[in-house]
Amino acid sequence: MVIDGCSIRLPGAVSRIYPFKSHFMNLNGFPCHYLDEGKGDPIIMLHGNPTWSFYYRELVKSLSPAYRVLAPDHIGCGLSAKPPATRYGYRLKDRVDDLTRFIDQLNLDSNITLVLHDWGGMIGMAWAIEHFERIGRIVLLNTASFFPPGGKQIPQRLKLIRNLKYFAPWAILGLNLFAIGAVYMAPYHPLSADIRTGYLAPYNRPANRIATLKFVQDIPLVESDHSYAMVARVQAHLHRLSGKPMLICWGDRDFVFDRDYLAEWQRRFPQAQAYLFNDAGHYVLEDASDRIIPLVRSFLQKNPV
Repeated sequence: MVIDGCSIRLPGAVSRIYPFKSHFMNLNGFPCHYLDEGKGDPIIMLHGNPTWSFYYRELVKSLSPAYRVLAPDHIGCGLSAKPPATRYGYRLKDRVDDLTRFIDQLNLDSNITLVLHDWGGMIGMAWAIEHFERIGRIVLLNTASFFPPGGKQIPQRLKLIRNLKYFAPWAILGLNLFAIGAVYMAPYHPLSADIRTGYLAPYNRPANRIATLKFVQDIPLVESDHSYAMVARVQAHLHRLSGKPMLICWGDRDFVFDRDYLAEWQRRFPQAQAYLFNDAGHYVLEDASDRIIPLVRSFLQKNPV
C-alpha cells in the first residue's frame, strides 16, 4: 500500500494485518489520514506517541460490524502528513484543535464513544470536557489527563529526551531511537517482526519523525511550559465527565503510566469499571487484546447511548 499523503509504503505483510481503506481529511491545510469502518454510533480511537491507528487494528476489526469506528492519525504520525515544525505547532493545543475540526467535519454531534491511549487521553479529554454533552462512553488504556499524581517525576529516559537540546534530535530524528525503543519496551510480550515493522513504517526517515520528538518535548512539568495551562484546565474539569460510563483496561507493566495513574483515575471516577492486566505493558492492546476486546464489546452493549 502506498499512501500519497505522506509517501509511506506499507509492506505487504503489514497491509495484511492492517487491511483497511484509507481516508484523508484536510486539517488546516494538512492531510490527516484516518480509518472509517462500519456504521452506527461513532467510536473515536485516539492513539499516542509513537504509535498510530495501527495500534487499534484488532479493536477496529472487532467493533466495526456493529459501530462506526474512526481512528485518525495525528498530524506527523502514521500515514498523515508530516510537516516541519516551522509549518505546524506540534503542541497539545494544535492536537485538540485538529480533533475539533475532525469531529466537526464528520458532523458527529452526539453519542460519541472515545477510546484513548497514551497522549490520546490528554487530547481526547481536553476536547471532551468542552463538549461533554456529545460524549456517550469512554474507554481508557494506559493514559493520563492530569499531571503526574502525587507530584511524582516522569521517568528519567523521558526527561533526557525532553530536556537535552542536542541529544534528543540526534537520537530521535537521526536514529529513530524513540520509536524503535518503544516496539521493544512498551509491550510486555515480544511483538512479531511484522507488527514491529507496522509500528515503524511511518517513521522511515528523519523528516518523518518530528512528531515523536515534539510530543515528548511538549510534556508540561512547570507553569512556564507551553501546554501547562491546558493540562491544568483538563485536570480541573475532568469532573464534567463523571456521569459518563467508563471502562479502564490497564497494563500493569507500564514504566510510565504505572498503578499510581490507575489509582488516580479510580479516585476521580470511582464508578468506572477497571481491569488490571498483570502480564501487559504500555501497549496493553498488544499484550491483552484477546481479553480486552470482549470487555470493550460487553461494556458497549451494557451501556447503550
